[in-house]
Amino acid sequence: MHSVGSVALGTSGTTAGDVIAVARGNARIELTAEALTALAASREIVDALAAKPDPVYGVSTGFGALASRHIGPDLRAQLQRNIVRSHAAGMGPRVEREVVRALMFLRLKTVCSGHTGVRPEVAQTMADVLNAGITPVVHEYGSLGCSGDLAPLSHCALTLMGEGEAEGPDGELKPAGELLAAHGIAPVELREKEGLALLNGTDGMLGMLVMALADLDTLYKSADITAALTLEALLGTDKVLAPELHAIRPHPGQAAAAANMLAVLAGSGLTGHHQDDAPRVQDAYSVRCAPQVAGAGRDTMAHARIVAERELAAAVDNPVVLPDGRVESNGNFHGAPVAYVLDFLAIAAADLGSIAERRTDRLLDKNRSHGLPPFLADDAGVDSGLMIAQYTQAALVSEMKRLAVPASADSIPSSAMQEDHVSMGWSAARKLRTAVDNLTRIVAIELYAATRAVELRAGLTPAPATQAVVEAIRKAGVEGPGPDRFLAPDLAAADAFVRTGALVAAVEPVTGPLA
Repeated sequence: MHSVGSVALGTSGTTAGDVIAVARGNARIELTAEALTALAASREIVDALAAKPDPVYGVSTGFGALASRHIGPDLRAQLQRNIVRSHAAGMGPRVEREVVRALMFLRLKTVCSGHTGVRPEVAQTMADVLNAGITPVVHEYGSLGCSGDLAPLSHCALTLMGEGEAEGPDGELKPAGELLAAHGIAPVELREKEGLALLNGTDGMLGMLVMALADLDTLYKSADITAALTLEALLGTDKVLAPELHAIRPHPGQAAAAANMLAVLAGSGLTGHHQDDAPRVQDAYSVRCAPQVAGAGRDTMAHARIVAERELAAAVDNPVVLPDGRVESNGNFHGAPVAYVLDFLAIAAADLGSIAERRTDRLLDKNRSHGLPPFLADDAGVDSGLMIAQYTQAALVSEMKRLAVPASADSIPSSAMQEDHVSMGWSAARKLRTAVDNLTRIVAIELYAATRAVELRAGLTPAPATQAVVEAIRKAGVEGPGPDRFLAPDLAAADAFVRTGALVAAVEPVTGPLA
């Protein structure tokens, strides 16, 4: 396990960059003196309430629909252990390591706020487990996105107790107790409110939102590049990208997408040839409206970032410890704000994939490609060219449309109707991860087709940025035009070229930083 840098956690939340650093970069976590002081202060409030005879939710009562039961001091440690064990009820495939690390880190972020009543030593153990590279086994199903991501967070809390299974830094699954012992970490003995405080957050859906936004930032730049390459290969006009046209419809995302495409096409010897042989008054919508569609998605991302930033600054728990000493119940664990933007991003990603597929299809159709060979084949009829690559892209787009159906519009009651409206934000996050994965493949197929098409325009000189892309992708093992061959390895290499950011990296030395 390779660790990159460190992240300090105080009382005021964290940043998207820190989440990525911990989840994907294995950055070490350090608790600040401010956080440790706040933890101790809030714990004193909980201890004082625990000593009183009056029942306080989460401190001396049961949970959910069982909150009316007062629990005596002799059973409270057992109560906290029991909530973790019983709520660790997930099923299905394991969730990805980066998601679990983000989930744990974000729960620790809220714990360090000083609003949860968790002892400093429990918070330190959470940091120690992450720093050791120990990853609890968390399952796909178990969160309704309300009262927090309950089952996923419970599986993480179970590891802190030295129970259940976890993955070590070497990737091997072992009993959690063994892994803690091997790294010199003592299991925690939970006290009043602590079990509940470890479970009650939107941390899983938020972590997945933060990572999706990072991935989509690269993908939207990549889609601008592939759209520009397709426009060029179709001998389209770049006049529609002029900044003065976009200034009169002042959506910032649209202006950014158009500027990116214009930068990629600068110096092209292919654009503007659309009047040469077969006069066209206008290019097709999938080409001409590329900045409008990609721009709307960018603006959706900007809104989602605002929501993420607010949630990253939040302390989500129920009940919460207030500075004046009150411990108050609330509904801040409801995932609606995060769930809505997760769904909104899946809609935008589906539309970006859809328009990319339409451009690809246009490149392959001899009746609409303005002189390119059918399916970009070497000897059409003997060779099928990229015919079935477009089928794959179409299948991915079709799934993207299904994934765009919102999860947050659904709700299903739970806990004997006490928890009668839920956000389904975890489900929205899970399907967005699949959508982002599929969008990467869709953009890669357009890239594969567009670079081949540009190379087939013999005698015309592509833009310097386009030439840089072609050279870089060929060096990455993606072959150019020629007779039919086993296509899957080429498509996989194109996918990796987009996924790793290599496409954007190939263009920016020529264009400067893309928006």
